[in-house]
Parts: sequence; C-alpha cells; structure tokens
Amino acid sequence: MMNFVNSLGIILFATLAYSTPLLYGALGSCFSEVSGVVNIGIEGMMTAGAFTGTVVAYFTGNPWIGFLCGGLAGAFFGMLHAIATVRLGADQTIAGTAINMLGPGIVIMLAKVMFNSTDTIPLSASQKMPKLFAGTFDTSTLFGRFMDNVFAAYGSTYLVFIAVLIVWFVFYKTRFGLRLRACGEHPQACETLGINVIAMRFACVCISGFLAGLGGACVTMTLSTQFKPISIVGQGFIAIAAVIFGKFRPQGALLGCLLFGFCSGLKVVLGGSSGVNMQLISMIPYVVTVIVLVLFVGKSRVPAANGKPYIKAK
Repeated sequence: MMNFVNSLGIILFATLAYSTPLLYGALGSCFSEVSGVVNIGIEGMMTAGAFTGTVVAYFTGNPWIGFLCGGLAGAFFGMLHAIATVRLGADQTIAGTAINMLGPGIVIMLAKVMFNSTDTIPLSASQKMPKLFAGTFDTSTLFGRFMDNVFAAYGSTYLVFIAVLIVWFVFYKTRFGLRLRACGEHPQACETLGINVIAMRFACVCISGFLAGLGGACVTMTLSTQFKPISIVGQGFIAIAAVIFGKFRPQGALLGCLLFGFCSGLKVVLGGSSGVNMQLISMIPYVVTVIVLVLFVGKSRVPAANGKPYIKAK
C-alpha cells in the first residue's frame, strides 16, 4: 500500500512537471493557429527559450529573470516567423520548418562560443525554478508524503494553470479574443469592419513565440539542470498535437498536455523497473502522440482561414 501511494504521488508530480512546458507551448500554438497562422516552429522557439532562460538564470542567479528572458527569446523567433508569413506572405509550413532549424542552430553556436561546448554549465539549486510548497506537509506520514509529492510543484507550474484561465477568458470573453477568432475564420470580413488583420495576426504569432519560449525555459530550469541540444526533443510537436487533440481551444489543450504529461510520468516510474526495457518506456509519449493524431486530427475543426496567407485588399 505504501509503495502504491508513493508511486501514485510521484506519477502525479511528474505529470504536472512534464505537462507544464507542453502547456506553455500549446497555449502559444492556440494563439497563432486560431488567428489563422500555422506555427510549426514551436519547437525552435522552445529551444531558443530553453537556452536563453538557462544562460540568464546562470549569470544573474535569478530564475524568474531567466524565465522571462526565455519567453522574450521565443518572442524574437516568433517575430521572425510573423515577418515571413504575415508581412511577406511566405509559406507558413516552410517558414515554421526554417525556425525549427534556425533556432537550435543559433543557440548551439552561442553555447559553443560562450561555454566552449554545445551544453551550458549546470544550474545550481538557487538558479533553478523554485518549488513553492516543498516541505509544507509532514512527510513522516503516508498522506503527508503523497501530498508533498503532489503539491511540491515548481512555480512555473502554478503559473501556467493561471495562464490557461487567462487565455480562455481572453479568447471567449473579450473583444480582442472575438477579433482574434474572427481573423482566423473570415479575415476579409474583418477588414470590412475596420479590423487590422495583419496587425492582429502579427501580434498573435509573437505572443505564440513568447509562450513557447517560456515552455522551453521550463524544461531546462525544472526538469534538467542545463541546456543541451536534445533538451526539447520533440516537445514542441507534442504541444501542437495537444492543440489538435483539444480542438484548438485552451481548455482542450490543457487536457491533451495532461495526457502527454501523464505518459511521461509513467515513464519516470516504470523506468525504475529493471524488468522493462528503457528504450520501450521512452517511446510511450511519442507513441501516444501518433495515436492521438490518427484518432483526432480528422475530427478537429481547423479555423477556416488557418494556413492561408492574407493579402490586404487595396
């Protein structure tokens, strides 16, 4: 019984920890996709955020400054994607693929210049994202150990759940959200009503990059202690899959990210079993991603103008 409760607590903690960076990336994807711009460059933006957040936290000693700068790095690459797709009308899929190659390439070069390695120097405990309620519960009891595992989440985890509520409110309860969704459905009609579709989409893609950058910073400042070229390893694409699973809604993306986070939590627990092949266990999140895409990609209603470059009428 004790081992079961401990394992359950560890799975729940790991689910929250692994869901957090995915959820930041998924919320960012929601902004871009709902406004009508395909952004498969989430992976590259997360990689930029992971490197920047780690480096800034290392040199400043403040994880929150590093976290914010990681978001700004993602926003920079989001701006590049917006310039190419929104301003210049480039193919959105190709532009996103370019971001996925450009982001890792630049940060790996910077890591080599700054640290003479493709990795960064590991962060100390004070430089990593803090666990807000660690040690709050009495771990001498079974219930206390379970609650300590569940609620000893990182500060960025609590913040992302607040972000889900904020994004939901912005999407469905504000004028900005109404215009955002309209731009993804009928941009020509929006123009006749005086809505600046170009500016709206540009802003949403930049917001998308900022949130993706925050997600990347979470990976290296919570799940690991340093940036490595393999730090993100497909998490940007998993975040996009969660958005498809969630039908391009923030609340649906939350459920999708929790599902993938749970799979990663199982990987952590099962990884301690000598009877299970570790390579097979590591495949769990990716296999689930493929299954979700096969089952739900045809059922998700994509915004009508998603992926279609908008040219302002003269």
